[in-house]
Amino acid sequence: MIDLSHLKPGLTGSAVLTVGVEHTAPRVGSGNVAVLATPVMINLIEAAALAAVEHLLPEGHQSLGIHLDVRHFAATPVGMRVRATASLVAVDGRTLKFRVEARDDKEAIGDGSHDRVVVNVARFDQRIQRKLPTA
Repeated sequence: MIDLSHLKPGLTGSAVLTVGVEHTAPRVGSGNVAVLATPVMINLIEAAALAAVEHLLPEGHQSLGIHLDVRHFAATPVGMRVRATASLVAVDGRTLKFRVEARDDKEAIGDGSHDRVVVNVARFDQRIQRKLPTA
């Protein structure tokens, strides 16, 4: 069993991005309006959750995203900065539960929850390798 007792609610992390053309909905295939794409906002939210806890995990372990429930309710134009924040709200066994938010320079643009599970990287890789065809 992994000792995650040092991961306590209240840990926070953040990630920042200046929206470029490569981050817009048309570029990532999620729409036709040249504003921050929802998948890019989600990526930033996951990066914020990583920043909150990844450096505290035991050696040989990492967290993987397993659930997202987010709203993206305001558009952000190219050139504007976006900051995502993630706050650890609960640890349930190996599952880490976060409250997340994204804001641009003017307003909140998204929020929700995000769950991650802590895995042993070597064991996880072994399971993945079993999915591959054998030669």
